[in-house]
Amino acid sequence: MEITQLEPQIIWKNFAALNAVPRPSKKEGKVIEFIKNFCENLGLETNVDEIGNVIIKKPATSGMEDRKSIVLQSHLDMVCQKNSDINFDFETQGIEMEVDGDWVKAKGTTLGADNGLGVAAIMSILESNDIPHPALEALFTIDEETGMTGAMGLKPGQLQGQILLNLDTEEDDEIDIGCAGGIDVTATQNYELEESKGQIIKIEIKGLQGGHSGMDIHKGFGNANVILGRLLFTGLYSQNIQLISIDGGGLRNAIPREAFAVLSVRNSIEFIEDANVLRKAILEEFADVEKDLAINIETFSTPEKAISEENSARIILALKALHNGVYRMSPDVADLVEASNNVARVELKNGELKILNLSRSSVESTKFAVAEQLKAVCELAGMNVEFSGSYPGWKPKPGSEIVKLMETIYEKDFGSKPHVVACHAGLECGIIGANYPEMEMVSFGPTIRGAHSPDEKANIPSVQKFWGFLKEILADIPAKN
Repeated sequence: MEITQLEPQIIWKNFAALNAVPRPSKKEGKVIEFIKNFCENLGLETNVDEIGNVIIKKPATSGMEDRKSIVLQSHLDMVCQKNSDINFDFETQGIEMEVDGDWVKAKGTTLGADNGLGVAAIMSILESNDIPHPALEALFTIDEETGMTGAMGLKPGQLQGQILLNLDTEEDDEIDIGCAGGIDVTATQNYELEESKGQIIKIEIKGLQGGHSGMDIHKGFGNANVILGRLLFTGLYSQNIQLISIDGGGLRNAIPREAFAVLSVRNSIEFIEDANVLRKAILEEFADVEKDLAINIETFSTPEKAISEENSARIILALKALHNGVYRMSPDVADLVEASNNVARVELKNGELKILNLSRSSVESTKFAVAEQLKAVCELAGMNVEFSGSYPGWKPKPGSEIVKLMETIYEKDFGSKPHVVACHAGLECGIIGANYPEMEMVSFGPTIRGAHSPDEKANIPSVQKFWGFLKEILADIPAKN
């Protein structure tokens, strides 16, 4: 079945049109122009602010003029991840989609349902002529996935709405009222190269499922960079290791699925024998959760320049010591991860090292506790460490009027209570709320699985459910005070 024939057709039509437009984070020029043209062709007031956010205004439908005004908000950019055997250019190609039972997925790449389905839903409301709604502002932000610079650059006074509906949650039975903040932790160092003195080994780690470094961090998924660190450590004190290159992971907000390393060792046969003992143990550890994990350790014929044994040891020790995964569970909210870290990217090339982390927490003090622990480890290893991109969390307000309204509608329509939750992902609500403290905010959306990985897929019945829920919320928004 064609994507555009799925119900509700208006959503899938707009999602398909959106997904035909390349939209990597920090390279949103094409999608900004796409949204701008879409809204101007509808005759709606459309503005692009100085940072690239697109803001559209649509008057209330007849009889809804006295209701509280609404901001519908989603982000235009998407996480760009692909399987290593897929030839795909996210800057020039549209996403190739297919229907698989009750799911829509992409062919070997991220789908962009995060947050493309939210964007498509807002587009559908904007172009509709028969959906009752109060006065609307649509806010399409940029660069949510790699810095939230769109939300950070949104100035006070640009929005007049009283309630913000963020359409960027990935479980259709959840109403999200809080989220974690985050900070980027980057370690770097340059090393002199020398001739490699031993035998060359190549390590390949593939087949991990990856996932969202916030929403999936507690699920026990494998991190390719962490596994690589374990394998390197096993030969550290016996093999005179010299590192030649490392290429592990990708974006900060994606759990690394693959990692590759080339290194020099004293005795390749001994190293492979010892590493294979650990390899077997790791495969057994992850047998239930990472069924496609593959670890290959083999000799490599090309001798290359390497960094010294001393500097190699410092890097290996750092990789072994860096905290990855859950740092602390919330003592206040059941089953909520309070703080975590993702060792997202490790790159060593021509003597230049970069280690990229994303630390998250719903509590500012523990966010910096995690970041400072990483800084301490890396500085002990002789690296330079920088913090950047810090953004605040979003404090829950469970008793707000919009939350109560949505709970009532959900229970009436679906016969059960929704889960009112806070999440460990980074939503833009906390940042926007800093400039609009009086605005009520809530986040919800259709069910999406595997976000930030090539396994990303969107549930078709859930999109139908979400669309009906959104329309009823807009129709039932209360009158202004």
